[in-house]
Amino acid sequence: MSAPRRILVYGVYGAGKSTLAARLAEHLAVPWYPVDDLLWQPGWIEVPVAQQRSRIEEVCRRDRWIIDGAYHGWRDVPLAHADLVIGLDYPRWRSFWQLLRRTMRRLRTREVICNGNRESLGSVLSPDSILVWHVTAFGRARRRMRAWQADPSGPPVLLFSKPAAFNDWMTTLPRRNPP
Repeated sequence: MSAPRRILVYGVYGAGKSTLAARLAEHLAVPWYPVDDLLWQPGWIEVPVAQQRSRIEEVCRRDRWIIDGAYHGWRDVPLAHADLVIGLDYPRWRSFWQLLRRTMRRLRTREVICNGNRESLGSVLSPDSILVWHVTAFGRARRRMRAWQADPSGPPVLLFSKPAAFNDWMTTLPRRNPP
């Protein structure tokens, strides 16, 4: 496989999409556009879906990109342009544990996530908690990735069931120098 230029990294909350996308962007010298930066304004104000779609369309018109997610209002856009979809199809326990560890670290360190936003104890304990989202979205995300992989009309989909499998695959890609 030649090195892909337009990559959608997909998985449930906490699977490690952003971390993997950043590593892949560095390895391939392809720009990474973190989806959270495009979807959230300061104060955790969600960008209206039409504007999200417009932002994603702008990214996907470019020749080279990596994005780390795809949501209902515009999921079709990256799928129509991607050379490759990387699906993080990890077991529920693994992705939930990663999410819980990351969330606890962010609470402790007050790490800035996107556009000046931070996780708070109130947000973690709320009904809209990212931990709750993980539990409710896990099955849908898994079914969606597997359906994409089975659909010959879409882009190729590589599903990884553990981080080591992704790491092994990435070593097969030529390292690129930034342009």
